Amino acid sequence: MANDKVTQKEVKVEIQVDEEIAQGIYTNLAAINHSENEFIFDFIFLQPQSPKAKVRSRLILSPKHAKRFLNALQDNIRKYEENFEKIEETTGPVADVGSIH
Repeated sequence: MANDKVTQKEVKVEIQVDEEIAQGIYTNLAAINHSENEFIFDFIFLQPQSPKAKVRSRLILSPKHAKRFLNALQDNIRKYEENFEKIEETTGPVADVGSIH
């Protein structure tokens, strides 16, 4: 009798990070937009007292990947708050560039 359950084989992936990417980029604003097929996350640096801001990085994710990203972020915030302190919610700068978070 065949086993009807499909087993997923775990695949280990070696992830390499270039030195420039490993240093990261500081941003203090995010704009999130979506279409039927993708979510677009723009990470922006808004300098205080400046009317201009620059997109420093952009992520384009499928809806399923965006949901996995959300779950991973929520899990990491929960772990952070368990180990350090509760992150207080604040309101950010007001700008008209889409959905700002």
